[in-house]
Amino acid sequence: MLKHYLIIFFVSMVPLIELRGAIPYAVAFIQAGSPLSLPLCYVIAVLGNMLPVPFIFFFARKVLEWGCDKPVIGKFFTFCLEKGHKGGEKLKEKAGRGLFVALLLFVGIPLPGTGAWTGTLAASILDMDFKQSVTAVMLGVVLAGIIMGIVSAGVFGAIFAL
Repeated sequence: MLKHYLIIFFVSMVPLIELRGAIPYAVAFIQAGSPLSLPLCYVIAVLGNMLPVPFIFFFARKVLEWGCDKPVIGKFFTFCLEKGHKGGEKLKEKAGRGLFVALLLFVGIPLPGTGAWTGTLAASILDMDFKQSVTAVMLGVVLAGIIMGIVSAGVFGAIFAL
């Protein structure tokens, strides 16, 4: 049982998969008769998804800036920074003072590429306040977890009902 909790924790840390993959994994095992606790799985997935956030916020931008002038990775790192700046400026224009809510919804709507990793990198590039951006990302992760739990329970419930 500990093995499954660890899998949930580590899957939720993986970029692009994050909590969006960990929650369905937990729900599938629970509905298949596993004694895992859904509330505990949810908390573990949220914690696993949030663990990299401070590191991404403080170091990802610096790594990208450092790599801009390197021979092999320079073009890609420059592309990432430019794309982040352009996207960030568009988001600032559209969101205005609602940047907190925009970041929350960006992270909270469980679509590919819109998780805590991407949201935190965007907040870092936009020079958002650390506490404000972490709060928005945390609330977004909680929202995404709720959505994924409801969707997963419905999908897997229907499958196991057959």
